[in-house]
Amino acid sequence: MGKNRSVPTLNDVAKAAGVSTATVSRCLNSPDQVIEATRQRVMQAVESLGYTPNFAARVMAAKRSYTIGAIIPTMDNAIFARGLQEFQDQLRESGYTLLVSSSAYDPEVEWEQIRALVARGADGLLLIGYARDAEIYSYLERHQVPSLVAWSYDPEAHRPSVGFDNLNAMGKLAQAVISAGHQRIAMISGQTLGNDRAQSRVDGVRQTMAESGLDANSLTLIETDYEIEKGAEAFQQLMSLTPRPTVVMCGNDVLAAGALREAGRLGIKVPEQVSVTGFDDIELAEIVSPALTTVHVPHREMGRKAARELTAMVEGNSDGRSICINTRLVNRCSLARPPRQP
Repeated sequence: MGKNRSVPTLNDVAKAAGVSTATVSRCLNSPDQVIEATRQRVMQAVESLGYTPNFAARVMAAKRSYTIGAIIPTMDNAIFARGLQEFQDQLRESGYTLLVSSSAYDPEVEWEQIRALVARGADGLLLIGYARDAEIYSYLERHQVPSLVAWSYDPEAHRPSVGFDNLNAMGKLAQAVISAGHQRIAMISGQTLGNDRAQSRVDGVRQTMAESGLDANSLTLIETDYEIEKGAEAFQQLMSLTPRPTVVMCGNDVLAAGALREAGRLGIKVPEQVSVTGFDDIELAEIVSPALTTVHVPHREMGRKAARELTAMVEGNSDGRSICINTRLVNRCSLARPPRQP
């Protein structure tokens, strides 16, 4: 039998690099506090020895797992990718690992995943939107696990959040639609039940219609899943109406892409015969034809600031602030004045 190799220790790394064990720890945990030449020498020793920090010891010493959980509604939708990537990158810089779960928009599944992440010692949780049972927040408070809401911002909510005002953002887009002359407005929305982001966007359209002197109840609304195919099916339904709407506002760019695809199949010109708008400004919004007029959400900024705020809460440096991320209207080619009526 071959000789068993011992697991390299922090002391082994220190001897190989010719430094103290304290210097090795600083290189691993606070590299910016060590001069470059020393840091490189230590990291070369770490690499050559195959040293791995004792995570369990670190957890016991700090009474933290250095793990953050995030529960998102779905992994099928690109809108979460940008924000979560930046969220993870920022956590990594702070020495934290991200665990991601998907609830498939099912509140019971989300509840199970929250309990599972807490049981695994997550130091904090990122949650999407406000719509969940109050018992969940009570549970997190009992277990002293800080939580932060993202993708939503409500100045009247009593929960810390780093997100944007969905109602106001969609309201500004609706104002642009109405200013272009549209009165027969339709909307393809995500399912609003249990989704405060989708509900707020619908409310934003209706509120702006009312403020502009239009009947908010005249909004033709179809709720469906956030899929290109579902957007296409909903658009087909809307185009079969008499009279049909002159603009279709979509709850996100994915639904709008489906609407544009179906318009092409039906031989309906956008925006000459009907206008289509999106929301989020993901890459898809620029490459579809015509390019989408939409609302730009700075997902990366949101992810970065959410990570900083949540780690500050975990480390006791913040009681939980709410930060509003500003959105902006992006005018492209899919919105024009309504066609003249014969």
